[in-house]
Amino acid sequence: MNREPDWTLWRSFAAVIAEGSLSAAARHLGISQPTIGRHVEALEESLGLKLFERSLSGLKPNETALRLYEPVRQAQGALAEAAIRAEGAQAETGGTVRITASAIISNYVLPEIVVGVRQRHPLIEIESVPSDSAENLLMREADIAIRMFRPTQLELIARHLGNIEMVATAREDYLARRGTPRTIADLAQHDLIGFDRSDAIIQHAQSMGVTLERRHFVLRSDDHTHLWELTKAGLGVGFGQKNLVQRTPGLVVLPVDLSFPPLPVWLTTHKELFTSHRIRAIYEAVADGLTAYIRGDNPRPHPLQG
Repeated sequence: MNREPDWTLWRSFAAVIAEGSLSAAARHLGISQPTIGRHVEALEESLGLKLFERSLSGLKPNETALRLYEPVRQAQGALAEAAIRAEGAQAETGGTVRITASAIISNYVLPEIVVGVRQRHPLIEIESVPSDSAENLLMREADIAIRMFRPTQLELIARHLGNIEMVATAREDYLARRGTPRTIADLAQHDLIGFDRSDAIIQHAQSMGVTLERRHFVLRSDDHTHLWELTKAGLGVGFGQKNLVQRTPGLVVLPVDLSFPPLPVWLTTHKELFTSHRIRAIYEAVADGLTAYIRGDNPRPHPLQG
């Protein structure tokens, strides 16, 4: 009789199917690609089944693997739920809380908030996960998430903290050289800083009857933090959160009506985790800090911003 496979093998198996390749599964689990490959082979040997077709392009799950994946995925969810319930039952004042947010929020907003959080809760350690992808709270990839959309899962607690206006911005020395754009049509006469693969800004301008083309974006990247640093360096007109612009010396909010929908800010955690004293404490402290940021409390405006 085949012995029951170790759960580690099932976890690697599920990651290969969910992520689409050995390399992606290795990155997701934080282990090496050869280790993932050995886990898959060991699982097949233990079950006496072939689960993947091998080719030069990698592993392709067969029908048996796909049938097995769903119960394994459900088992992962059940184990994660058990861990969450155990976490929520803990009442210690120390420990660790893992927070995920976008790269912009993590790098330019959270640090100031965490100063206050650490002063209020010095025994609690903070793990910060800057990510523009939606980390999975249900699978414990984070304890608390700051989202720019409303989560819909019933297992989550989500609090809407407010909305952030998006604006066009540039540094004062760039504007001294090139003049200040006042309408969205004026932007075509400037060096724009924007996305590489996404045409969201171009399409939005077109919806307002203004023609912007890729060539107008002389500096392009899909890394939001890098785009912000390019804007701060004075290389052209960029786009960002009004509150952040007002807190950044040298940057000016431009009088351009972008008509961008505001960014909603949601603070989210799992309902079972919310019974944990330390997670609830950090949740409330982060909520206070973000609310102050959204309101524009204590900004550090540049003199030209009036």
